[in-house]
Amino acid sequence: MSGRARLALCAAAATLMAACALLPLVNQPTWLFQTVLLVAVQTGVGAAARRVPLARPLTVAAQALVTLMLLTLVFAHAQAIVGLIPGPDAFRHLADLLQQGSDDVSRYAIPAPLTDGIKLMLIGGVLVIGLLVDTLAVTFRSAAPAGLPLLALYSVAAGLSDDGTDWVWFVVAAVGYLMLLLAEGRDRLAQWGRVFGGAQRTPGGPDGGAVAPVRTGRRIGVVALGVAVLVPALPLFSIQGGLLDAAGTGVGAGNGRGGTISAVNPLVSLRDSLNVENDRQVLSLKTSAGDLSDMYLRIVSLDDFDGTTWKPSQRHIGGVPNVFPTPIGLGTDIKRTTVRTTITAADWYAQDWLPMPYPPSGVRISGNWRYEPVGMTLVGDHGQTTRGETYQVNSLDVQPTADQLAAAAQPPPALRRDYTKVPSKLPKVVARTAEEITAGSANHYEEAVKLQDYFAVSGGFQYDTQVEVGRGPDAIANFLEKKQGFCVHFSFAMAAMARTLGIPARVAVGFAPGTPQADGAVSVSLKDAHAWPELYFEGVGWTRFEPTPTRGTVPSYTQSDKPGSSLPDEALPSRGSSTAPSAAASPSESCTAQMRKLEACDSPSAAVVQHSGGGGLWGLLWLALIGLGVLAVLAIPLVPVLWRARVRSVRLGAHARTGEGAAAHTLAAWQELTDSAWDVGILPDESQTPRKAAARIVRLGQLDPAAGAAVHRVADALEQVLYAPRPRPVAGLAEDVRQVIAALNGAASGRTRLRALFAPRSAARVLWAASARWTALRARVVSARPTLPRPSGQRG
Repeated sequence: MSGRARLALCAAAATLMAACALLPLVNQPTWLFQTVLLVAVQTGVGAAARRVPLARPLTVAAQALVTLMLLTLVFAHAQAIVGLIPGPDAFRHLADLLQQGSDDVSRYAIPAPLTDGIKLMLIGGVLVIGLLVDTLAVTFRSAAPAGLPLLALYSVAAGLSDDGTDWVWFVVAAVGYLMLLLAEGRDRLAQWGRVFGGAQRTPGGPDGGAVAPVRTGRRIGVVALGVAVLVPALPLFSIQGGLLDAAGTGVGAGNGRGGTISAVNPLVSLRDSLNVENDRQVLSLKTSAGDLSDMYLRIVSLDDFDGTTWKPSQRHIGGVPNVFPTPIGLGTDIKRTTVRTTITAADWYAQDWLPMPYPPSGVRISGNWRYEPVGMTLVGDHGQTTRGETYQVNSLDVQPTADQLAAAAQPPPALRRDYTKVPSKLPKVVARTAEEITAGSANHYEEAVKLQDYFAVSGGFQYDTQVEVGRGPDAIANFLEKKQGFCVHFSFAMAAMARTLGIPARVAVGFAPGTPQADGAVSVSLKDAHAWPELYFEGVGWTRFEPTPTRGTVPSYTQSDKPGSSLPDEALPSRGSSTAPSAAASPSESCTAQMRKLEACDSPSAAVVQHSGGGGLWGLLWLALIGLGVLAVLAIPLVPVLWRARVRSVRLGAHARTGEGAAAHTLAAWQELTDSAWDVGILPDESQTPRKAAARIVRLGQLDPAAGAAVHRVADALEQVLYAPRPRPVAGLAEDVRQVIAALNGAASGRTRLRALFAPRSAARVLWAASARWTALRARVVSARPTLPRPSGQRG
């Protein structure tokens, strides 16, 4: 094994040994076995590229490209072209997985479950570190700086882990780094010999000059490692924290009487929950509520809008009070009833936030829970989750009337300022559309109802859980244009548009009303996961609206004709109904808002209206570009093959039947013979005579007598051209060269034949020719420059 190959193996080993520090962060170690295989492929590509040899930047580019293709194969093969080549869909899927992983890191305590997002972050991060280490230590032959990415990898793991074994993983990572330094030292010594030029210790004894530096390096490394192992006494190795919070193992900090809550995004798995093939029960509840259609279970509210997405603000949390305060903004003249609900979470459902009806007035639950007063939510502390918990919630069923909402006064200035903020990067079309929809409204309540009806009934929107959530400032604008999405799109868009109208708004995440059971309980499943907007009206407080078609129930205070109370039914669309459009038309005068929302009326569907545009043409052009890109990628390995076949055909093809033509053909045949030998590893030697060069090719190529005779016939013909006053033409040179080529390939190994075919060494002549032409061009340009005459009287 060559020194560079040994160095590459040590670089890969050092990366994987440092990656072991990440093992305590997740509850399964299976990702590391997959990482070993991917790092091995990455290292092999680098070794092959350096053996060709490719230029250093091309070697790094080849490894980076293969790394991207490996990640695509593992995590986005269904969205990739032919399962391997990343396209736009694959990049979007990988971006979504990274966002999911980031949210999962913020959500779970250590050890976190090995979700796809976290798995991509782990494996992708190790591959990036492996590429950096291989580039520095092997490609650029500088192993010392390669310790920086290894240190970064270990530091991330040490900063998050709190299991007290940080020093073990440090030792493992340090040993890997020392192995890398030792391999580089041996490689350098092997190249330069005894750089210290010391004499032998004893006659006939070992050469101590070459061994001394290695031994010195070993001693330094052992001493440094021993000192570093004692460093755990320092604060660096006592970093505490979990994936949920940087300051502690849970969301709280301190002694439990105060703290802060991190901005965890609870929308990570909402879309996945809605798309599960096998629905599962999440919660079971029994309630005293007479109307289950309003039994929404709220987990958390999202009030921080940055123009791209909604997320919960960082809030102060404290102990859970025995009796919750009156919800902000709720006046004494608003009708309300107290509802008692007992909720049991499934054994597998581990949620940091506690699902509760809103607004809660009291909770009885055991465990480590903290109270966030602004959103009136409970969040688990120090790893506390809902898994298997049974708890009781007292809540208020607030029943405002439309007149009370319409007569609502202006909200407090501070609340209005905080909950109507809209970032400047929000597309203008959002505010413009909101103004068009609500034109002619007399108050904020009428504006809110018109927004709700636009999304749920009159706007032609379709409910589709297969649509991506979307990111970037144009996500809401794209949703308004395409009119397809699920609850996240509808709630985000309505809340954002309400804010542009000056209505305080936020987004709530939780569960829509579940399905009644025979025993009187209500079953809430994964497919009931939901998001809805909450708008603030002074005197009523935060008020639920339902803009998502076919999901949940329209609040009674937003309906012009008030239907009677109805219980949720298993056949309701909120349990996963079909969104197939209907083309049948019927009068709509007798259809209430609730019936229209549930698509119980026979009205034309927006989905059956034919739209015209250039989308089809652009789609065909995009497919054509993708096809050309795939063909280009597939054709790259064939370029040397085709070029070599073309050159061989020209050299051994027909020639002029003149003395000059025969001489040129002989020279071309000899060059083809020597280039073919070069391709299989026999370097040309221009200093030898044709006869000696022929003998060398026969010897190194291990040719049989017939092929050897053919080589010498071509060499004799070349000597005739070079030395004879009147060279005589020799027939059959092309056949002799082809016979020699076949013999050379037959004697070579399979690996050598493959390299001769796809990466021929004689391709270097192309670069030589290009360099010669460039030099000649520069010479002609220089010679063509006019020379200025010397001024009179000036001496040379």
